[in-house]
Amino acid sequence: MKRIESFCVNHNKLKKGLYLSRVDGDCVTYDLRMAIPNSGVYLENDGIHTFEHLFATYVRNSKRSSEVVYVGPMGCRTGFYFIVRDTVSKEDVIRLLQDTCAFIADYEGEIPGSTAIECGNYREHSLPKAKAYGADMARVLKDWTPDKMVYEQ
Repeated sequence: MKRIESFCVNHNKLKKGLYLSRVDGDCVTYDLRMAIPNSGVYLENDGIHTFEHLFATYVRNSKRSSEVVYVGPMGCRTGFYFIVRDTVSKEDVIRLLQDTCAFIADYEGEIPGSTAIECGNYREHSLPKAKAYGADMARVLKDWTPDKMVYEQ
């Protein structure tokens, strides 16, 4: 079988940040790396779950909502994939994710989509962890630029 592109990235060199992962036609995949791979410290499931609900809710309610294709956590628990149409510039993706992380860091209230009717694992949520992840990534992305979006070889 052909080796998929995400397995060709040297995970031992990855740092927290935002990376352009791949372009497939009009879909662009970004890697929001929130934990250093293979460090022994990973995002916790309940925090990831809540972060995902808030992340998806925020971007799907933004002015770019019609260009958002997918928001989802990585199985390795080190971050999220964010897929948008190629009509969204790198600068706009950075601004959107800066705003998203700030929104999550400051969020108060009910977690969107967290009832048994709306969610397949509604009991496993942690708003405090999601807020901490958002605050950390807001700091990481504060001065992020498109030239930083390249994986180190």
